[in-house]
This record gives sequence, structure tokens and C-alpha cells, in this order.
Amino acid sequence: MKVGGKSYRTIWPVGDNIVEVIDQTRLPHEFATVQLASAEDAARAITTMVVRGAPLIGATAAYGVALAMRADASDEHLDRVHDLLFAARPTAVNLRWALARMRAALRNQPRGERAGLAWREAAAICNEDVETCRRIGEHGLAILRDAASKKNGECLNLLTHCNAGWLACVDWGTALAPVYMAQDAGIPLHVWVDETRPRNQGASLTAFELGGHGVPHAIIADNAGGYYMQVGAVDLCIVGTDRVAANGDVANKIGTYLKALAARDNNVPFYVALPSSTIDWTIARGGDIPIEERSSDEVLKITGRLEGGGLATVEIGAPGSAAANPGFDITPARLVSGFITERGTCAASRDGLLSLFPERRAQTQDPK
Repeated sequence: MKVGGKSYRTIWPVGDNIVEVIDQTRLPHEFATVQLASAEDAARAITTMVVRGAPLIGATAAYGVALAMRADASDEHLDRVHDLLFAARPTAVNLRWALARMRAALRNQPRGERAGLAWREAAAICNEDVETCRRIGEHGLAILRDAASKKNGECLNLLTHCNAGWLACVDWGTALAPVYMAQDAGIPLHVWVDETRPRNQGASLTAFELGGHGVPHAIIADNAGGYYMQVGAVDLCIVGTDRVAANGDVANKIGTYLKALAARDNNVPFYVALPSSTIDWTIARGGDIPIEERSSDEVLKITGRLEGGGLATVEIGAPGSAAANPGFDITPARLVSGFITERGTCAASRDGLLSLFPERRAQTQDPK
């Protein structure tokens, strides 16, 4: 995707010993990048949400392993780095997936070759993510085309929550990839962008992306989505996910469940777009997915731009009040109209997922 007319991925190597990423904590007010030179740098970038989004977290962790192998390619160091990065964020399963893939690629390989192998494997994970998201976009585009065909030339109104665009992946994105392709195909559309408190990924990141691509959109308060569905101003909801259980339950940014409930009550289709690496075949149902509890500061404080152009963080909570801050919630599969994956679309169920990924049947148990 492009920023200021220049093409960017969210993560890219600089020479053989540095990885550069977009600092998403500075958006939308400033476009800046950060260089990562070690596994510790990668873990810090993941923990502080300099990088975020399930696919990008996995890609960053992969390069974190590759950077570590430059310094020490021993089995002991590989295990230490694996554990360090694994602890950075608990909910997004792509982190575990990428680390397992990196360790499998390096284990039992000659130490002298591990640094090069790790660098190439991390690059492969990134390149495959771009292609995966492109395919998700194509399959999602078919859904948007069908929905638009029923509008008789009127604008197709979409609603999304959090950020599942190219900033959450290496490029293209998951939920937003079909939107970009629809825009490029000339389909008239408009996106309602949930602000997505408490970190405002919708207002800051999704809006930044859509504006850069020329997609008509409007930022709305999180609680406004149900109203717009009630008055017929939303034709379709599409979101991403950080982990999908084997039965089709979805873990995504806090507030997704409420949007799915409102969509069901108003007969609005609710789709979830995801790469297969986000499916956790080892977890039978959503209630078993660990939910990250984040700092209360994200609820009690907010950062914004001053009239003079500077940034300031201010307190918005009553002094002395505590705050709870679960980062994710679980949307039951019964509220999801369908999944959009790189292999196509399917029902949000164990059987639906296995229809696209039959090779996984032996790895999952029927939660019934």
C-alpha cells in the first residue's frame, strides 16, 4: 500500500542485520519508522504495540528470531528467544504459529547455517502473508460485489471495527483487503469506522488507511454502530480476528461481540476475514482463548493532537477511579455469517472450517 505516494510494507529488512517497521503508536499524527536490531527490540515493539495486528505480530516475531540467530545460533538461545517473544502478547495465535514455524525450520540445522536460514524463513513468512491477504481480498470482493448488486447503483455501506487493514498485516490486510479491491473496481462504497476505544485503532489507523486509498468513510463512536444498523445505514459488517477456535468462535478487539449482536438483531451480514494461521485448531471453543488484560492507562488516558500541532496525553477518568481493560472479547460462531480466508469462504463452524482445511481434521476435536 502507499503512504504519501510511496509504497510501503509494514515490516522490511534493511541490509542483513536490521529490520524496520512502521511505528503505529505515532499514527495518524506522524508517520515514523523504528529499526529493530535484536529479539529484545522485536519483543518490545510487539508489547508496546509499535506493531500490532495478528499477522504482523507473527511476522515481527519471525524476524526477531532471525535477528537473534545473527548473535547466537545455539539451541539454548533459540529456546530463550522463543520464550521471550511468545510472552509478548497472549491472544493473537499468529505469534505462536510463526515462532513454531521458525523453530521447526532451524532445529537440527547446522549452527553455521541458521542465521541465513532464519532470515530467509522470516522473509518467506512475510511474502506469504502478502499473497494470503491478496487472496482474502479477492474472495471478499466477490461478497461485496454481490451485496452491491442488490443496491441498484446506490452506495454500499460497510461497518468495520478496530484495524484489520494493511497496518495489521504485512500488506493488503484482511477485512480491508476486499474494501480496497472494491474501491479499485469502481464499486460505490462507504465505510463506517468504529473509533474502537480504548486505543482508537479505528479512528487512528483504519481511517488513516482508508483516507490514503481514497475510500469514503466516516469515524463513528463505538456505540453508534447499532443505531446505524437500525436505520438501515449498514449493509454489511466485516472485521478481522486475532484467533479463531476450532468451532468457529472468534476472538477480536473488545467490542466486536456487541457489533455482532447488533448485526444479528438487524439482519445485517457479519463477516470475519482471516488467514488460516489465525485458526487455533488446538482450542475447541472461544471460552478457552486467553484474553489479554491491558493497562488501565489505556482507558483512563487518551493522546491527541493539539491545535498547535503537538501531541499531548491527558487524563479523562475521574481521579482515583480504577479501570478494567480486556483487550479482546469472544464472538460466538452463531453470530458470524461466514469466514473469508485465503482458500475461499465458509460457514463459521467446525465443519465449515474443515471444508476448506480438510488436512486439519485429525488435529481438532468436535467440541460437541
